[in-house]
Amino acid sequence: MDRLEGMALLVRAVEAGSLSAAARETSRSATAVSRTIAALEAELGVQLLRRTTRSLALTEQGRLFYSRSKAILGDVRDLDLALASTVSEPVGRLRVSAPTLIGRLLLAPLVTGFLARYPSMSIDLILLDRAVNLIEEDIDLSVRIGHLPDSELVVRKLDDIDLIVCASPDYLARRDAPSRPEELKAHDCLTFSENAGPVDWRFHVDGRSRTVRLNGRLSVNSLDVAVAGARDGLGITRAPSWYVADDLRAGRLQALLGAYQREPTPVQLLFQHARMASPKLRGFVDHVATHWPRIG
Repeated sequence: MDRLEGMALLVRAVEAGSLSAAARETSRSATAVSRTIAALEAELGVQLLRRTTRSLALTEQGRLFYSRSKAILGDVRDLDLALASTVSEPVGRLRVSAPTLIGRLLLAPLVTGFLARYPSMSIDLILLDRAVNLIEEDIDLSVRIGHLPDSELVVRKLDDIDLIVCASPDYLARRDAPSRPEELKAHDCLTFSENAGPVDWRFHVDGRSRTVRLNGRLSVNSLDVAVAGARDGLGITRAPSWYVADDLRAGRLQALLGAYQREPTPVQLLFQHARMASPKLRGFVDHVATHWPRIG
């Protein structure tokens, strides 16, 4: 059988929600679509779909096959576009993920600049405050913050981020500034976290990494809110240096505990080795690396 045809029909059926809908979209009979997918399953030796009279669902193997098939079909389409193009430039579509805040404020302007430069490109920008699975979620490129475990993925470092403990002059006029990290427990702290409960702030104390566990007076999953509260004198927060740089320069916030600054956190691009040959991916990686603002 034609493997690419089977892959394309499976992807169409999953995205359309049923075999009959896929048949209508491809001008085939439902029986022909069903037979093609059944032949694909027989050739692979695994069940890809669980069928009912009203719906279909991917098996565990089917989810993997679907995500990789979608990526492969996208690469085939991009290759066709590139070969048909009369100009040497990136063409096709990229799926890019990033943490919400850094994606909105730092990456998004680079994405719009890239699209303006390359009119044959399209980008799906996915802002999520969790680590994505590049293979299973069909992500071409991900911006990650933090040290990464060893893997077969390719990493390109963009910058380092310093996390700054800070408070407003108004708050510090009412409360003595902490001189050591453990004194934060006696202060009103505004913590940024995706999870409820205590938050750990890590510091570099006497040559070693130390953690201070805080029950913040305000715990919020939006850094914007935590920093705004600090500016308004509600308490002490900790934020990336690039995010509070203007407030520090203007005197709306003052940096604290600089002698105990934790080690910088890297910002990196993460992508699959197999996709390095893609002109669209190489072009986007080079564009982001060239224009990424210094944020440390």
